[in-house]
Amino acid sequence: MSKIVQFAPFQSAVEAPLWHALAKKKLDIFQLSDDDQAIIGFYSSGQSVRDATTGRSVEIPPRLSVSNESLESSPHEALQNLQVNNFPAPGNLKNTNTIEDFKNADKKAILNIASEKVWQAIVSGESDTCPMQLVNFTILTYADLKKHKFYYWFSFPALLPSSPWTFVNETGPSTINESFSTIEIDSLQETYMEYKSQNQADGNSAFFLVKRYPAADKLSVGSLAQWKEFISSGDTENVLLGFVDPSGLREHPGWPLRNLLAYANVRLGLQRVQILCLRDKLAKNDLSSSLLLHVELAADAFYTDDVGKSIPKSVGWEKSITGKLAPRLADLAPMMDPARLADTAVDLNLKLMRWRLLPELQLEKIQSTKCLLLGSGTLGCYVARSLLGWGVRKITFVDYGKVSFSNPVRQPLFVFDDCLDGGASKAHAAAANLRKVYPGVDATGVELSIPMPGHTVANESKVSQDVDQLRDLIASHDVIYLLMDSRESRWLPSLLGAQMRKLVINAALGFDSFLVMRHGVRAANEDIDDLGDKSSQLGCYYCNDVVAPTDSLTDRTLDQQCTVTRPGLSSIASAMAVELMVSLLHHKLGVYAPADTAAADKEPSEGSSPLGILPHQIRGFLSSFNNMLIAGKAYDRCTACSETVINQYEAEGFEFLKKAFNDPQYLEEVTGLAQMKRESEELLNNDDWMNDDSDADEDLV
Repeated sequence: MSKIVQFAPFQSAVEAPLWHALAKKKLDIFQLSDDDQAIIGFYSSGQSVRDATTGRSVEIPPRLSVSNESLESSPHEALQNLQVNNFPAPGNLKNTNTIEDFKNADKKAILNIASEKVWQAIVSGESDTCPMQLVNFTILTYADLKKHKFYYWFSFPALLPSSPWTFVNETGPSTINESFSTIEIDSLQETYMEYKSQNQADGNSAFFLVKRYPAADKLSVGSLAQWKEFISSGDTENVLLGFVDPSGLREHPGWPLRNLLAYANVRLGLQRVQILCLRDKLAKNDLSSSLLLHVELAADAFYTDDVGKSIPKSVGWEKSITGKLAPRLADLAPMMDPARLADTAVDLNLKLMRWRLLPELQLEKIQSTKCLLLGSGTLGCYVARSLLGWGVRKITFVDYGKVSFSNPVRQPLFVFDDCLDGGASKAHAAAANLRKVYPGVDATGVELSIPMPGHTVANESKVSQDVDQLRDLIASHDVIYLLMDSRESRWLPSLLGAQMRKLVINAALGFDSFLVMRHGVRAANEDIDDLGDKSSQLGCYYCNDVVAPTDSLTDRTLDQQCTVTRPGLSSIASAMAVELMVSLLHHKLGVYAPADTAAADKEPSEGSSPLGILPHQIRGFLSSFNNMLIAGKAYDRCTACSETVINQYEAEGFEFLKKAFNDPQYLEEVTGLAQMKRESEELLNNDDWMNDDSDADEDLV
């Protein structure tokens, strides 16, 4: 009985970076799609290695590898990036959305689809010019991104004839040294290297024809498409089908031969064929391990009895390491840096929001927003945690206080140990503890006293330095949060934010009420045409006031020295402040977005943020569990954001600020508030209009 040809199946070899590439693609591109994705695998010619212990040669089974470049690059780029001694295999990756989908996937149907690609390439003649289609594969995957586990199963489709191929001779494969002369082998090396260099770029150098010229003791190598040319002389006995054999096993050629034999029978009409299994030992032009096979298919055997309407049976699902048909698992969690795990976990929760709920979500824009938190107390701690939840990576805390024993229960970034030895710096402790929550955040603490109106300057040099430092901090950040205890401490950052056209978000607390608002931003000259009426600018924290901010900290009772609020109020206000910022980042007009106010506006207006309405001010009341949305225009006599104050500051710099710090009435004089109040008082004091009713009587008549 003739000896049946047995083939060494591919073993999958997945490089770890592929799973990172798949995770990124899943989050950013695939999302909920389970469509097939093109991927390029690669293999090399069969090798054997020497066992250092026994000194014996160990043959290596064929391997098909996939890397991150297989998925990240386009098929063309992947081909261009292949190493010289690697050969491509086109494939598809099918990623399922749930582990149930992975388990219940129709494996037979998946294999049939891949097999049909191979079959159609043979029948249509595509494999003549693109023979790498004979080495097709599929990867079925499920990516558990929460646990960093990746389930996968490879399929290497191989077409089956109705009866197996057998060796013509009973001895099976022979080595190239047994069948070819030394001169022929040298000729093969030379001609194949030339053929390879000409076809490596398009990935089709792994399959070829070899023609022997016994009289001349030489060989020539050509493409499969040259079959008719090679047999034109009628000397078919000296024409061989060749392929780069990924198997290193002495008795068993590699898996690609199965589909090459189908090509030989169906496309070339051969029942008997000679095969050269090319094995370039250690990629050093040493072909001594190459095999020659002389095989045949029984006369009554076939691949399909109806080439036009059906495809042959096929096999190809890879067996597990236990030898059973089963998937494999790559668990990357133990190998990953914990900080990297935290990074991917933070991104995962956010990117999942884009899949079904909000495709317009601009996570990269949020992540790159640099936030300055002026105040590191109750509001500052909660704002920082909410920003972290949105993936913001740059957060700077500013505060001049120390952590006291009353703080940790209401301020979630502090613990008991921060209160010891006089208390740690609030800004530094908040930054350090935020990094403990998430090491990937760039959190910095700055201990700084913010100069305030009505607070006399005692040390001019120190105050000047504080002003310069605050100005630099505001200039280097995108969003400024005002989260301080006192009213007057918000004035200087409000002025600097207005002057620099920064987004300023204010949060202030009462006992059971809060205010969250965004300051209006002056339109830059280049933006005026797009924004229309410049008078539509929204107001700032001080625009509703007719008095200048002054000293509210001196001579206060104990309850006035502390922020006495209902405990849940700060977390509510802080969350709204952060959500307001995120919504504003998504509006097409950005910081210039108009305000939504009334109940009728609680459906997003045209051109609004995809996250919903965008109020100017939110005034919340826990006593009634109610919020009010209020909008106010910028006031031309505002002590913080009016053009008068900004122009005066730009003209005089610190000298202007010093006057405001030292004299509580100065800002009212500069803005005209003082004159307005004097005119109002004069009008009230003049009662002549109350006694003169002659005109009224005439009107009545």
